[in-house]
Amino acid sequence: MQYTPLYDSYREIAGVKLIDFGGWHLPLHFAAGSTAEHIAVRTAAGLFDVSHMGVSVIRGAGATEYLEYLCSNTVADLSAGACRYTMLCYPDGGVVDDVLIYRIGPESYLLILNAANTEKDLAWLTKENPRAASAPEVLDYSKQIALLALQGPKARAILTPLAPGVEQLASFQFSAAVTVAGMPALISRTGYTGEDGYEIFCSNAEAPAIWRALHKAGAEHGLLPCGLGARDTLRIEAKLPLYGQEISETITPLEANLSFFVKLDVKEFCGSDALKAQRDNGVPRTLRGLQLIDAGMPREGYAVCFEEEEIGVITSGLKSPTLGGFWAFALLDRSKQLPFGTEVDIMIRGKARRARIVKSPFYRRT
Repeated sequence: MQYTPLYDSYREIAGVKLIDFGGWHLPLHFAAGSTAEHIAVRTAAGLFDVSHMGVSVIRGAGATEYLEYLCSNTVADLSAGACRYTMLCYPDGGVVDDVLIYRIGPESYLLILNAANTEKDLAWLTKENPRAASAPEVLDYSKQIALLALQGPKARAILTPLAPGVEQLASFQFSAAVTVAGMPALISRTGYTGEDGYEIFCSNAEAPAIWRALHKAGAEHGLLPCGLGARDTLRIEAKLPLYGQEISETITPLEANLSFFVKLDVKEFCGSDALKAQRDNGVPRTLRGLQLIDAGMPREGYAVCFEEEEIGVITSGLKSPTLGGFWAFALLDRSKQLPFGTEVDIMIRGKARRARIVKSPFYRRT
């Protein structure tokens, strides 16, 4: 079992429920419960420990060119102090992982990797991709850096007094020249909740003190510590993909409706030939939002049917704390060309539950 630097800090909080999450001992929720935590992030603020995420630095001569080849999104036009969402793809167009890439300097980058994929990603970056022979220096800082996420409409008000200058950061910008409660940190205006917010990188040793400082400063703003349960429902409402569900080695970015982050007409990259062929020949599946008419929890793997024919599968589902009712995302047969409003059946425990195809994301911050 692996533990983050904050394990002792939140283990002592009354009412916390800890679970095994991919080999990590992490909080599912705290005393208030996942629904209250979700609502706190939508209306005030939530504080997450995401130190289980992988952290890698890629630097040295040729780093930009190397990442341009590996990333589906562009890298060379990324300015220092900016970050960008992208995917690493296999030659057949499947997804190795989706990552955030931060440009530190001319040939220096920070990559944030999904926790379950960290080992696989590092192998891909260093030795398994088709151009690995020309790899620059790749360093793994996953065990040395803690990562906290402060999310919600009150996040800026909470963080600004503790981190002077952070108010100047725009969305998808970061600064390494800041402190939080007097302790050095890298702060980016990013998140995985659909809300405004910040992600804070710091040393393992200083993570507990920064956690306590943020928790104390947020008390008057309605901040709650948050666990994995709220993190998942928040990201589903906002249509933020989860690796292994909306994207995977067998689900391409085009099928997941992530073509905005795939620059097929701008550059060549690992997997671009396969993705161009998929685009030109017709993307076989498409990710669609579903709103349930009948009550029932739509879980990953449940079949979706239209006129008694199976046409797809649920990738993620939830009972929405923000919107009420049950909602889901499903990977559907694109050849059916079913318009919004079409009613389909989700097979929940062997029984058909009616749902309609709707526009997504289900929630969008205004």
